[in-house]
Amino acid sequence: MSEIRLYVSTSEKDAERILDIFSDVFGEEDYALATTEVDEKRDIWEASVYMMAEEEDEVRRRMVEGLAHAYPHAAVEREVIPDVDWIARSLEGLKPVRAGRFLVHGSHDRDKVGVNDIAIEIDAGQAFGTGHHGTTAGCLEMIDAVARSRPIRRALDLGTGSGVLAIGLRKIRNIPILATDIDPVAVRVAKENVRRNGIVSGLRLVTAPGFHSPAFAEEGPFDLIIANILARPLMRMAPQVAANLSPGGSVILSGILAAQRWKVLAAYNGVRLRHVRTLWRNGWVTIHLRHGQA
Repeated sequence: MSEIRLYVSTSEKDAERILDIFSDVFGEEDYALATTEVDEKRDIWEASVYMMAEEEDEVRRRMVEGLAHAYPHAAVEREVIPDVDWIARSLEGLKPVRAGRFLVHGSHDRDKVGVNDIAIEIDAGQAFGTGHHGTTAGCLEMIDAVARSRPIRRALDLGTGSGVLAIGLRKIRNIPILATDIDPVAVRVAKENVRRNGIVSGLRLVTAPGFHSPAFAEEGPFDLIIANILARPLMRMAPQVAANLSPGGSVILSGILAAQRWKVLAAYNGVRLRHVRTLWRNGWVTIHLRHGQA
């Protein structure tokens, strides 16, 4: 079954707004949403939704309905994603990425790892997170900073994708970590990445939508919760994140466009988590918040 991309071509500003609309329309459903710069000089961007071919008609209808009020004349265009070996293709252009003390690299760049680097080997694959996106790199840098400044006894990586963030934290802190994802394929890929990085214990991977799994009660509460998802789901989950956080614990959030920062902060301030620091990378932000109780 082919994969389809439905997209709207627009400006950078409107692409961010349209992505917000798509996040509202599809919520936590298993569709990938993205914005992509097409032409910097002409300010042409695309806001996209990815799905399987059999879902196209339904997704298109919901996209058009979602856009009807603010963007009634927006044209939803279509692209068939070719069935190619994306792992091999994407590796051709990927170079190691540095984030704090971490160096994220593919298996083809093991020789680039320095003596003082904390190496995380992730090949491009079916799960999000090779370190090359601003959200992943920002999270790794923030994890490094938080781990240096505060004691962490238990941690949660919510929406783990490739497992890169959980792997990075486990490499610098010998603590139990729960890593979850809504997508069983992502969990399978993450397990392989954990093995590839020589981690044999202390990192539990579970398929779980949101906080609907007994694993959270079994492993929590957590001194650090990391969630690199999207702004809208993060805002909806704010009460659950706070409920699973230890007193004085830290939260690292990403998958947030710069324009969405204040909305996310407002949602988490509402559950008594206070802002500590924001990292900015390529139009995306990574936010560190802390429970008010020290």
